[in-house]
Amino acid sequence: MSETVIREVAQNVWTFSRPFARFGFLPFGGRSTAVKLANGDLWVLASTPLDTETKTKLQELGGQVRYIIGADAEHDLFLPEFKKAYPEARLIGVQEYLSRPKFKDFHFFGLYGKDPEGTKYGFEEEIKSCYFSGFQNKDVAFNHIASRTLIEADLLFNLPPLEQYSKSKSSGRIPIIGNLGPFSWAHKQFVWSAGRDKEAMKRDAKTVAGWDFERIIPCHGDVIETGGKNAWTEAYKWYLK
Repeated sequence: MSETVIREVAQNVWTFSRPFARFGFLPFGGRSTAVKLANGDLWVLASTPLDTETKTKLQELGGQVRYIIGADAEHDLFLPEFKKAYPEARLIGVQEYLSRPKFKDFHFFGLYGKDPEGTKYGFEEEIKSCYFSGFQNKDVAFNHIASRTLIEADLLFNLPPLEQYSKSKSSGRIPIIGNLGPFSWAHKQFVWSAGRDKEAMKRDAKTVAGWDFERIIPCHGDVIETGGKNAWTEAYKWYLK
């Protein structure tokens, strides 16, 4: 049985959640997110395998996979298989991908950090983006305007990943650590220490805090269904002072 949990979390927004262990033993969970745009095209943050269940659901949603998104320098593992399956899709990531052999035969439609600031890729009327140049993983945060949803990879965790492990024999509980969520001191310390350029982090954390969102879809941990703005401002309060 597949371990992928597929759920429509809001109108035109689907998540694909499954187990993923950091360093091979810490249960962090993995998640891809698909958004159906107004014209029917699909925007996909691809961070889990393109298994049969995922591919079938994307087909059921209709429309064409138009955008394949790599959300930061670390979340690149499954981008090649998505691009091979959807060769006409626009592959968008971060500039760190250019130095990696796995991408030598791939063309990027856009690269955050390399393209001029303010470059538009075609989805910005429906999905805002903010590139965190000062964050260690060079993350990009996305805001689906219609559903008031923030979509991100490593900028905010909400562990343990219970939904992502709900089809697994493992509980998804993190040994020793227990919880790592936006309201914890440990999470504040994490995002502070991960900020390589504190002034850039203050700028970008403030940009996201100014967006209108209620829900947060992280790649690692459970979806925050309500109170997402409060979760963000608490997690980034040291930058937002």
